[in-house]
Amino acid sequence: MTLTQRLGYYEKLMRLDKPIGILLLLWPTLWGLWLAANGFPSMNVLAIFILGTILMRSAGCVVNDYADRNFDGHVERTKNRPLAVRAVSTKEALLLAAGLSLVAFLLIQPLNRLTIELSFVALFLAASYPFTKRFFAMPQAYLGIAFSFGIPMAFAAQTGEVPFLAWFMMAANLLWVIAYDTEYAMVDKVDDLKIGIKTSAITFGRYDVAGVMLCHGAFLSAMVFIGLIQKLGVIYYAGLAVALGLILYQYRLIHDRDRGHCFKAFLHNNWVGATIFAGIALDYMIKNN
Repeated sequence: MTLTQRLGYYEKLMRLDKPIGILLLLWPTLWGLWLAANGFPSMNVLAIFILGTILMRSAGCVVNDYADRNFDGHVERTKNRPLAVRAVSTKEALLLAAGLSLVAFLLIQPLNRLTIELSFVALFLAASYPFTKRFFAMPQAYLGIAFSFGIPMAFAAQTGEVPFLAWFMMAANLLWVIAYDTEYAMVDKVDDLKIGIKTSAITFGRYDVAGVMLCHGAFLSAMVFIGLIQKLGVIYYAGLAVALGLILYQYRLIHDRDRGHCFKAFLHNNWVGATIFAGIALDYMIKNN
């Protein structure tokens, strides 16, 4: 195998060819940074969190594929992943995950002690999530905690503390993660039932679509409450209204449980996150001018 081929497999292992996970992890972190700073955050902190998000999401993907290496070959969507086809060894994968995590840890050293302490929790969540699919009926909830932990870290980095707002926002985002990752799990539902993997799509059963929409609705309701706490203006709520329209479109995609449509709905959540961020950023921009 040439170096170029090996690097290509590493890229696929880190899912850099599929940046949707980075974006879904990044948007809530940016919400947290902007709310913590009451506007535009420190450029140094912003750069560290963007790079850290890319590194930790990449490390999480590597660990996920390591944990699922004996299952992915039996799932249509994942059967060609590098570890599933043995193009990359388990030792290489573990070293890659460790290296990415180390670089991410070195990256946050300029930040305060609280942020660094929280990073250990974030690392544990990212490393342990893939194994919850063996025994936890709704691993998407655990993923929700992992994918939301950038929010308290953002507040810690920007303000030196983690207020109630950060934890409440983390809980709100957890609901959003359950919603969109259930859409993702609906794509693999048939295969996951065969191999014994646990997912929220299986746990919800015939109420999977209702479960997704209920989580989406609770998430948006919580974001309305956050706007009231922060005294955000009409632009923020306009962003939430657009996000509601996008989520209603997702219902049209998933209501018939077609695999392709469910995956499209999952990808569509990037626009939900971006719209909410645009509402927050524009609202503060106008308020502070």
